[in-house]
Order: sequence, then C-alpha cells, then structure tokens
Amino acid sequence: MAIIKILHTLFGIFGNITGLFLFLAPMITFKRVIMNKSTEQFSGIPYVMTLLNCLLSTWYGLPFVSPNNMLVSIINGTGAGLEAFYVLVFLIFAPKKEKAKISGILFVVLSIFSTVALVSMLALHGNKRKVFSGFAAAIFSIIMYGSPLSIMRLVIKTKSVEYMPFFLSLFVFLCGTSWFVYGLLGKDPFIAVPNGVGSFLGTAQLILYAIYRENKGQIKKGEEDGRVEMELEKPYEKEIPNTQSGDAKV
Repeated sequence: MAIIKILHTLFGIFGNITGLFLFLAPMITFKRVIMNKSTEQFSGIPYVMTLLNCLLSTWYGLPFVSPNNMLVSIINGTGAGLEAFYVLVFLIFAPKKEKAKISGILFVVLSIFSTVALVSMLALHGNKRKVFSGFAAAIFSIIMYGSPLSIMRLVIKTKSVEYMPFFLSLFVFLCGTSWFVYGLLGKDPFIAVPNGVGSFLGTAQLILYAIYRENKGQIKKGEEDGRVEMELEKPYEKEIPNTQSGDAKV
C-alpha cells in the first residue's frame, strides 16, 4: 500500500513536469503574435477550450471535490493561468471579427465552468459532487486530447512530419501516460480514462513520426499552394492548448 502511494505521487509529479512543457509550448506562437502585432491565421479557439479544461480539472482536483488529487489542481491551475494569458494576448491583437467571436466563446466557457462549480457546491455533496465534476473534466480532457487528429491526418496525407514536432508528440505521450498511470493507481476513472486516450493518441503520433521521419520538410510540390500551406500551418497551431494540449490535460 505504501509503495502504491509513493508511485501514485511520483507519477503525479512527473505528470506535472511533462504537463508544464505542453502548456508552455504555445509561447513560441504568441511571441510571434506579439512581435508582429497580429494573430495572422492562428485560431484562438483551442486556447479558450484548453482554458475550460484546465479550470474544470483544477476544480476537480480540489480536496473538497476529489480527495488526494492536489497534484491535478496544481498543474491545471498553472495551465489555466498560462491559457488565460494566451487568450488575453489573442484578444489584444486579433481582428475585430475574430475578437468578437473569441470573446463570445470565452463567455460561454466561463459560464460552463461557473455552472459546474456552483451546481457541485450548492446542490451536490460527497461522491455525487466528485462524479459530476469528474465527468465534466473528463469530457473536455478527451476533446482537448483529440485536437491533434487533424495534424495526424495531414501527416498521413502529405507523408511528412514537417508540421508535427517530435518533442511535442513525445510530451503528449509522456504526459498522457503518466496521468493515466496516476489515475489507475488512485483508482480514479475520471483521470485514467481521458489520459488513457491521450496516451494512445501520443503513441499514434510517435508511430507516424517513425514512419514518415525521413520525409520531414518534403511536401509534395503540388501541395505547396496557399490553401495547403494554410492548412499545414493552422492545425498544429490549433492543437497546442497543446493540444495536445493537456491536462496536463487531466
């Protein structure tokens, strides 16, 4: 029993470390946005949705909701702060139409989180509170982990990993796997299931990288028009909520 508790804590700490790398990944994108004073073709939706995931996961990990899961709250609280920063920067430099759209989505996101928090606190108690909050967090964790599917499809289509960085895929795998094991050791399906999905998708990305790594940077000539270039650029940028990205994507 003592060994299981130690392993549970160790995998949680490792999940925090790998999760932090995922949450910091968009910094490169937003450095470019700030320098150019433009969001260009980047989408703000993934960052708003990742913010919701982080808020719900932070709430779920709190002691009065889900005992013994403070490590979940720590990394997702950190992620929520970073995602809030990304969203703020996006709103500052986005065109008026995009700014209005993201502001509307942000309002919905904050409304969803507020509803979950208030209902779980005022109407539910004990295990019912944990189950309700856990379902909400798990659903959006799975959605966030699923965001890289578009870039995986693109890798298969172009037979190139030019727009799927190895280390990002690696940290998606490590983060998902560590939290998956953490959930198993803690007998918590709301952590184990969504991160099991993340681990599987991370594995799939690494397999694709192994298959097409020799073709990096070799996009077919017929696919180099503006339309495809935009498609190549945007999915990866949309994914970092990083997306692949995470709860720590819990």
